[in-house]
Amino acid sequence: MFRFPFKRYLLVVGLCLWLLAIQNGQARAATARSTAISFTTKGTATTTIHPAVTSSVSVLGIMADKQQPFVGISWVRLGYATCFDQSMKGTQLKATIAQFHSQGVRVLLSLCQWATDSQLFNTSILHDAAQGGADAVQCGNEQMKSGPYNRYVPPVIFAKFFDMCQQAMHAVRPGIPIILGALDPHVGGVDYYPLLQQVHYLNAMQDAMNTSVHPGGHWNWRSQIVGLIDSWHNGYPTSSTNSLYYLYVFWAQQFGVDLTSGALGNHLWTIEGTGCIFGCGIDASSAYVVAVSHILTLITDVQTTLRYQVPFFYFSARDFYSQGELWSMGVRDINDHPKPLRQDLPMGARTLTMSCASDPVTVLTQEQLLAQLYNGCTLPSNYLSILTS
Repeated sequence: MFRFPFKRYLLVVGLCLWLLAIQNGQARAATARSTAISFTTKGTATTTIHPAVTSSVSVLGIMADKQQPFVGISWVRLGYATCFDQSMKGTQLKATIAQFHSQGVRVLLSLCQWATDSQLFNTSILHDAAQGGADAVQCGNEQMKSGPYNRYVPPVIFAKFFDMCQQAMHAVRPGIPIILGALDPHVGGVDYYPLLQQVHYLNAMQDAMNTSVHPGGHWNWRSQIVGLIDSWHNGYPTSSTNSLYYLYVFWAQQFGVDLTSGALGNHLWTIEGTGCIFGCGIDASSAYVVAVSHILTLITDVQTTLRYQVPFFYFSARDFYSQGELWSMGVRDINDHPKPLRQDLPMGARTLTMSCASDPVTVLTQEQLLAQLYNGCTLPSNYLSILTS
């Protein structure tokens, strides 16, 4: 029987939160150097103009990197101060989001829970996050999981928190998508019972919402947008390995929608789609295996999410070290430089000529590939042999 790699899971969760903080720091440093954004004129607050609320079909993004903005990627995910980086709040948060808006980029703001009890009902934090002017807000992160890198929140507490969070965000920007936390990662098609436990949590939250938060109400989690995290080597060793697809199948059934209709994107956002290196059955000591599984996961994840029209954020922008290991899951290296398609080979050793709406485009780097896939370009028929040879 398959056993979920719990230690790998805990480490990945901690690394995701840690990298949110690192990349927030990049955004903070770059924004501090910018003089283009100003929120006051002679002591009087100016009117902030936000981008129009957009269709969920067009939500395709990546972790924020303000020092080197991504070309051709129109959404980024940014962590609020409660996701470890305590400076991403107030004026700094406003300036960072405004800077992204000035570049034509929309922002998903992740608001991690800072407590597990009634301290979570801090309206000043919610108000400050709302004032940032994000284009979508994730209220809570992996609230169902307890551990050294997680804050499990009981359903009755999370119900009230989510209600307050949603109201606070819509008071500033009515109509923007509000994401109901994030489902901790499980392997689609394998970890069926843990997924049912997540449904049980959502049902308990719904009961709390209609009995203690809004007594006699008719709130239903299936009418909300739930955040999803997927961390697996999708596409490797074969195309049949696709945790993301099976997660989409499971949640489409739970929401009662036809997966092929495109309706799942109205209920589910993949706020973090990433690969897997350690503790998941691949040879982490082989540079070839890590490189090939990484690039095939990127391709498989994007193809899957485009096919079923589910909003998706790739993780991560950059590689990073943790506990003595290199986590090469970014589209850029540890120094924020573009990575070749096959990261175990020199730049240009592998290229892909993609068919796009106007003219063919040849890509050499992973971020180019991600952007072109997001923008509807198709891969050559022999891309597998090119990338795996």
